Amino acid sequence: MTHDQAILLAILSATIAAFLLGRWRHDMVAIGSLLLCVFAGLVPGEEAFAGFGHPAVITVACVLVLSRALQTSGAVDALARRVMPANAGFVATLATLTLLAAALSAFMNNVGALALLMPIAIQVAARHDIPPGRVLMPVAFGSLLGGMTTLIGTPPNLIVAGFRAQTGGDPFAMFDFAPVGIAVALAGLAFILLIGWRLVPDRQQTGVDVFEIDAYMTEARVPKDSKAVGKTLRELEAALVETDGLIVGMVRNDVRMTAPDRWRRLQEGDILVIEAEPKTLASALSSLGLVLEEDKPRKSEDNGEEVATGKSGKSNKALGEKDETTLLELVVLPNSTLIGRSAADIRLRDRFAINMLAVSRQGRRSRARLRTLTISAGDVLLMQGSSQRLSDFAAQFGLVPLAERALRIPNPREAVLAFAVMGAAIAVAASGLFSAAIAFAAGVLAVMVLRILPPRIVYTAVDWPVIVLLGALIPVAGAMASTGAADLIAETLLDFAARGNAVVALALILIVTMTLSDFMNNAATAAVMCPIAIGAARSLEASPDPFLMAVAVGASCAFLTPIGHQNSTLILGPGGFRFGDYWRLGLPLEIVVIAVAVPMLLLVWPM
Repeated sequence: MTHDQAILLAILSATIAAFLLGRWRHDMVAIGSLLLCVFAGLVPGEEAFAGFGHPAVITVACVLVLSRALQTSGAVDALARRVMPANAGFVATLATLTLLAAALSAFMNNVGALALLMPIAIQVAARHDIPPGRVLMPVAFGSLLGGMTTLIGTPPNLIVAGFRAQTGGDPFAMFDFAPVGIAVALAGLAFILLIGWRLVPDRQQTGVDVFEIDAYMTEARVPKDSKAVGKTLRELEAALVETDGLIVGMVRNDVRMTAPDRWRRLQEGDILVIEAEPKTLASALSSLGLVLEEDKPRKSEDNGEEVATGKSGKSNKALGEKDETTLLELVVLPNSTLIGRSAADIRLRDRFAINMLAVSRQGRRSRARLRTLTISAGDVLLMQGSSQRLSDFAAQFGLVPLAERALRIPNPREAVLAFAVMGAAIAVAASGLFSAAIAFAAGVLAVMVLRILPPRIVYTAVDWPVIVLLGALIPVAGAMASTGAADLIAETLLDFAARGNAVVALALILIVTMTLSDFMNNAATAAVMCPIAIGAARSLEASPDPFLMAVAVGASCAFLTPIGHQNSTLILGPGGFRFGDYWRLGLPLEIVVIAVAVPMLLLVWPM
């Protein structure tokens, strides 16, 4: 082992450990790894950022933009509702939804595809009285299987195609992944629909009813001699911290306010809507000198309308009528800008005039310290506010509503054009007339010129942490090849595990890639494993194609944990899942993938 190889292997080990630890975001880890390689002289400084111009990076960014165009135009919503059976049985409906997720993920970002289908999946579960996780997990896994079938289905495929060009051949074309990918996807989908969905653990559904907010909503009046008179709502909220209480509404002179200004000073006769645990409610009221409203209707002086009041504010005027205020569950996407922040950090009440009432994380409902609770990917937030404010908040921070949404087709022409642009880009890339990067970059320009996607939101459609990850790790992967570290790892695997057997080596590359993708980003897994796969092929004097394809398949099979892929994280909260729930379906599914993929790789890509 040379000095450069030893240093690079140490950096690679530290990088993988950081990915697995999950303490830092994957783009931060990738940049750190790149800089260490530059400082160690393994990557020339002038070439450190050459990876950001790599065709795979450009193509990933462009595909993400085109996927957003399909979503915002309403094209995918219309397709989903057109193909969904109206009155079919559960298995037929599940099959349609899962197959649709797989088909969409072959040509668009699979996180976007799942986000669009999640509300439908939850409705299907409710209609058939099935735990939502038994629908969500098959749909999420179906989207992962579908992504492995085309060049643009998932970032690892684009990375693998780029490494193939480094072996002296042409990059893999648009549908080179289809023969193996479709066979594996069909086998996996058949297993999921016939057997697998029954293996998903029964978990309680996350929703408004499950949060049981009604039991904690209480109206309290400010009497004449109350200590609260003259205090600001901010001061009252500070006093409520110890009792985990939250002021979610206010009524003054029959004027209802949801998420009132925290600097508003209280007056005699004001009514506060307080959310608190029953066991702490009494102490919260007594500490503030508040009294419960009488459990009887009162007349509004403005219109004589009866307003229901009571100790449990299930549907009272203080909470607002349906056309003014609503409760909505929002799922935190893996790339949400809300991750790592709290309601206090973003000044939720002051800036957005909405309330966060509860949080569900891995099936556990939390109501304590909501102001300072740090949000994580996959959390389900129960929010209260006007529909428009909630919609704007979700769009700004990357959240997905679990409730059914209206079809977003502002203009049928836009939906048709979105499909046409995506189809044309795919056709040009598949024909070989231009590279995939050029074809999809032209598609992005087209959706901007045609106003299918407003230019101002084009850059928000790109998952920048993934782009930075790819741009940073490509030079690191190049250093693995140039220093011989990849060959060294490959030879070690062949000598101690495969013992020179090419078929065993192929299966081993597939299994190692699948294992890594269960715990670290799939694009990072592909970037790390491609040089090792090429080194293994070189040591065996075999074609690198089957080994690279094994990496592509393995990188798409993150079925054992909720952290391996964004889609697995996305269903964590809505399905009420725990970390250890995924392997029950994921492990047998990975065995099916290995059993089908290895012979198909040998058949389609002979050594």
